[in-house]
Amino acid sequence: MADCFSQIYVQLVFAVKNRDALIMPEWEDELYKYISGIIANKGQKALAINGTRNHIHIFVNLKPNCCISDLVREIKKSSNAFIKDKRLSKFKFEWQNGYGAFSYSISQIDNVIKYINNQKEHHRKQTFKEEFHNFIEKFQIEYKEEYSFEWIE
Repeated sequence: MADCFSQIYVQLVFAVKNRDALIMPEWEDELYKYISGIIANKGQKALAINGTRNHIHIFVNLKPNCCISDLVREIKKSSNAFIKDKRLSKFKFEWQNGYGAFSYSISQIDNVIKYINNQKEHHRKQTFKEEFHNFIEKFQIEYKEEYSFEWIE
């Protein structure tokens, strides 16, 4: 894009359907590398990808021509097919509808990357539901619980 200067940093967060613990440690790195490739093929740059067995965080540097919803849709669709084609999961794997997208300034990049890289340790103290609700509150996002993720306790 000529004469367009931007710094757009967004953390994407989404879950396995029903928050089923289906992302296995033995293949999660392969999944994250595949998702990095999807992002790169869309002309964007992945800065960090990590998660737990039931959800992932992706920190991405976006160009202004990127539509976040299109990028997330492609990540979910392609990674879902990848998991199925490679037979990585013994169970039916699907991503849940919806996602969180949270923007950050350049001064926060290192902290966000550390936060994402530390997901497994972080979730020993906090559930995904607690984490996601903290994001909603921190970013002052108005929402109705009935339009949030399907929380299965």
